Amino acid sequence: MQKSGTVSWKCPSNIALVKYWGKFGRQYPKNPSISFTLNASHTITEVQYNYDENRSTPALSFLFEGFSNQKFAKKIEQFLNGIVDIFPLVKNLELNINSRNSFPHSSGIASSASSMAALAMCLVSIEKEIKGLESIDLNKASLIARLGSGSACRSVFPKIAVWGENKIIKGSSNDYAIPYYKNIHPIFLSFRDDILIVSHKEKSVSSRAGHALMNDNPYANTRFLQANNHLDVLVNAMKDGDLDTFGMIVEKEALTLHALMMASEPPYILLEPNTINIIRQVQKFRKNTMVPVYFTLDAGPNIHLLYPEEFSPIVNELKADLKKYCADGKIIDDGVGEGPQKL
Repeated sequence: MQKSGTVSWKCPSNIALVKYWGKFGRQYPKNPSISFTLNASHTITEVQYNYDENRSTPALSFLFEGFSNQKFAKKIEQFLNGIVDIFPLVKNLELNINSRNSFPHSSGIASSASSMAALAMCLVSIEKEIKGLESIDLNKASLIARLGSGSACRSVFPKIAVWGENKIIKGSSNDYAIPYYKNIHPIFLSFRDDILIVSHKEKSVSSRAGHALMNDNPYANTRFLQANNHLDVLVNAMKDGDLDTFGMIVEKEALTLHALMMASEPPYILLEPNTINIIRQVQKFRKNTMVPVYFTLDAGPNIHLLYPEEFSPIVNELKADLKKYCADGKIIDDGVGEGPQKL
């Protein structure tokens, strides 16, 4: 039996509010995390596939934004060979993959999350077509995405997602993320997340390497306890619409993440001088105006501005002032989104 076809998905990145930093075993998180699923920051992946039941190993050709990229191709090849035990169909596939981002890769906007989530959605769609299934299994897509990039498992779901076992969140799992927005106050479901691009450059230390350095970080165990406590506090704040507590936890999480990097062995710094300038300006603006606008960061120098949508007009004034700190004045206007979209 041989079948062929083409599938295409647009998948968003996500921004963790409580950060996952440190992993064990087969890409499992040392602590739970919760994230906003974004909208404008996304990856589009198209996969042409040929299925041959006589094939015993996956075959791959890969283009990123129209060009060959051996580094990414090797990573995807390793990923495909590594999921044969949980997704055996992959060994029968010849895949031609074309992928492109709406934002700079490897600069700290979780491009691996959107790209691996998009590829995972393509793979479960291929399975659906070949096997004639009625629907795709989002938990399975999340699990597959996790094995490519831990945070990718959260990008499979709309609005807000939780990944990692936690005693207060029913159904939470280390194996895959779960959607978590039904009991959240409506103000958070239309939150804005505008990304200030401080640098387009590729990070000097990858997230994969950063996670590995947590194994010997002297503050690791304290951090994992802190993250669990922060998640409990944040979830309750988001249920109640408590913006002050939300902002306090989110900013503390961002600074803790980068403090852990600085406390690694060897230590490293991903922040740029303009990252600090923006943080100080945001804090000053919030104090002077009482507008609930907060910052967070991923594992890179770029700042995410988080605030309720109703405050967009006044935050636009802040953004206009912050453009001078951004590379080429680049700001990505983004916000909480509806998750993956089949194209």
